[in-house]
Amino acid sequence: MQNPFTTTFSKAPEYTYINTHKTDEILENFSYDNPSESVYKITGVRGSGKTVILAKVEEELRSEENRKNGWLVLDLNPTRDMLGQIAAMLHKEGFGGNDTKNRSVSLSATVLGRGGGVGYSAEKEDAFFDIGVEVETMIQHAQKKGKKILIGIDEVSKTSEMIKFASEYGRWLRANYPVYLVCTGLYENIQEVSNVKNLTFFRRATTIKTDPLNMVRMSEMYKSRLGIETEEAREMAKCTKGYAYAFQELGALYFKKRDTESLQDIIPDLKAELFAYSYEKIWEELTETDRFLVSLLVGKSEYKREEVLKLMGDRSGSYSMYRDRLIKRGILESRQAYISLALPYFADYVKEYC
Repeated sequence: MQNPFTTTFSKAPEYTYINTHKTDEILENFSYDNPSESVYKITGVRGSGKTVILAKVEEELRSEENRKNGWLVLDLNPTRDMLGQIAAMLHKEGFGGNDTKNRSVSLSATVLGRGGGVGYSAEKEDAFFDIGVEVETMIQHAQKKGKKILIGIDEVSKTSEMIKFASEYGRWLRANYPVYLVCTGLYENIQEVSNVKNLTFFRRATTIKTDPLNMVRMSEMYKSRLGIETEEAREMAKCTKGYAYAFQELGALYFKKRDTESLQDIIPDLKAELFAYSYEKIWEELTETDRFLVSLLVGKSEYKREEVLKLMGDRSGSYSMYRDRLIKRGILESRQAYISLALPYFADYVKEYC
C-alpha cells in the first residue's frame, strides 16, 4: 500500500490534505464578481503550509467550472523574468493582441518548460517595444473576453524581477484590470518587498499567516489513514503541535514503522528529520537577537512575561519587539501573558545543536 503522507516541501498532499479557513477565505472572496481584495500575501515559518494554501487556490480556480467562469491561472517562477512569463502564457491562451506583425512573443522550447528562459522580441521597425506595455495590451484583450487572471508566486523575495513585476502590477490595479495576486513568502522576505518605495499596494495588501493545523482534524486523519485507535491518533497529533511538516513526516514514519516500532520509538526519527530538513535552515535565517531570545526559552514549555524579562537582563527593554517579530515569523506563540516555542522539539534542536 502506498504511503498516504507527503514529506516533500512545496508539494500539496493528495490524500492527507487538511483544509483550513485561510484557503476558504481567499476562494470566497474571488468567487464574487468584484472581489474586495485583489492581493493576498501568505506568510509563515518554513514547512507550515504556505505553498499548499497557494496550490489549493490555484487548483480550485483551474477547475472546469471556474475556467467556464473566466478564470485563467498563471503560476510564475520568481527567479525568472516574470513579465516575460506572463506574456508567454497569455499569448498561449490566445491573447497576443491584434497587431502582432512587429511584436512577438517567442514560444520556444524554453517557454514551454524545457529550458531556462522566456523569449520576447521585436522587429527592427518596432523601436519602442516595451514588455510592460505588451502585457497590458494582452490583459486588456483578456478583459474584453470576460477573463479574470490569477497570478500565483511561491516564495517571493526582494529581487529585481519581483520589483519590476510588482511595479507593473500596481499600474494594473489602478487601471482596475481583473488581475489578482496570491503569493507566499517568509515573513522577513515579504516585509522587504513591502518596504520597497512606490509599492504601497503590496504593503497594504491582506496578509494571511499560516495557523497550526487543527488537532481534531489531524487526529481523524491519522485514525483513518493509519487504521489506529483514537487515543493513539490524538497522541500523535499532540506531538506535532500542529506544524504541517511534522504532521506529514510523523504520519509517513509511522506508516513505515508501525509494525515493528511504537510511537515513542519513532519520535527520535521524527526529530532527526525536523532538525535536518527544517530547523537547521530556520535557525540560520534568524538574526542574532532572535536567536538570543529563542535560546532563553528552551528550559520549559512556556514562560511568563516577567520571567523572560528577568532572563533578558539589560536587553529587556527590547522584549516586545523581539517577541512580536518571532510571533510573526511563526517561531513563537503567545497565550495571554505567556509565550512558548511554536514548533515541536525546536527547543531540543536549540539545546543540542546551537
